Amino acid sequence: MAHRLRAFISGCAGPRLTEDEWRFFRDARPCGLILFRRNCETPDQIRALISDFHDVCASPDAGPGRPLVLIDQEGGRVQRLGPPLWRRYPPGRFFGEIYARDRGAGLQAARLGARLIARDLLALGITVNCAPVLDLPAPGAHDVIGDRAYGETVEQVTALGRAVAEGYLEGGVLPVIKHIPGHGRACVDSHAALPVIAESRETLAATDFQPFRALADMPLAMTAHVLIPDLDPDLPASASQAIIEGVIRREIGFDGLLMCDDIGMGALSGPIGIRAEAVLDAGCDIVLHCSGNLAEMEAVAAAAPELGGEAERRFVAACGCFAPPAPFDEARAVALLTPGLAESA
Repeated sequence: MAHRLRAFISGCAGPRLTEDEWRFFRDARPCGLILFRRNCETPDQIRALISDFHDVCASPDAGPGRPLVLIDQEGGRVQRLGPPLWRRYPPGRFFGEIYARDRGAGLQAARLGARLIARDLLALGITVNCAPVLDLPAPGAHDVIGDRAYGETVEQVTALGRAVAEGYLEGGVLPVIKHIPGHGRACVDSHAALPVIAESRETLAATDFQPFRALADMPLAMTAHVLIPDLDPDLPASASQAIIEGVIRREIGFDGLLMCDDIGMGALSGPIGIRAEAVLDAGCDIVLHCSGNLAEMEAVAAAAPELGGEAERRFVAACGCFAPPAPFDEARAVALLTPGLAESA
């Protein structure tokens, strides 16, 4: 039986752990749980689900720390918690539009918006938000990024991305920068198929990589399931050692905890266990698997090692970034976001 946390993040099927899931988490001990709308009914129910997950994963020799609890709560189209129990938040583009008129106001709104989301999450026991999106959109690209982006220039995406990331950290929640090394040029949705980005390395280094390079000090990042032939003609970024080691680690300089995007997405092929092995062999620290399908979860767990070496060091470093929430002006935050809340209703 495994005792230490293992190098994967798992979903679960519903709002409560089944007996089979309880046994699975007890034995497999993932280093994180990711929540979706199917898992979220009420605040008390979410807190109970998270408490049960922590209880079943608890072990005196579990290793580097307490498992993470993640969610995608960007605002706009990507928001797992919503009305009537939680506020609806605007998409990234809303902050970009403010920024274009008044840089300082845009940065303040982005930071305070993140503080509000962090407050919501922390009250439930959710410790990690899969945001901000640092992808730089390109003309003609698929709308999978679209209004999730903070702007169309390196400078704007970088500035607003940092404001959001720092807002989460100030609110006691860890941000995940995504989708490294860049998903904005994708012409298909990676949930359905593998996008091919045909730009040269030189062009990407001068554009798409830049926001990630500027935020390389953040504790967590998520890879993009994209094929970039000029970097690796055969393998998507999430499964490419050339991209993870050569671009993400060295050129971009990210040394935080690196997870892949969901390995259940259509951009990847092959059995789930083989996909998990591929991303780990390529240099991802953590496998992310979201479906809540128990048979797939078992295959991922079988492929994922116990946290150790550099992955354990990075996990511990990320956990070391947690801090108590700093005070903030909630009324000011709500006032700044009110137009965006009305537009996204």
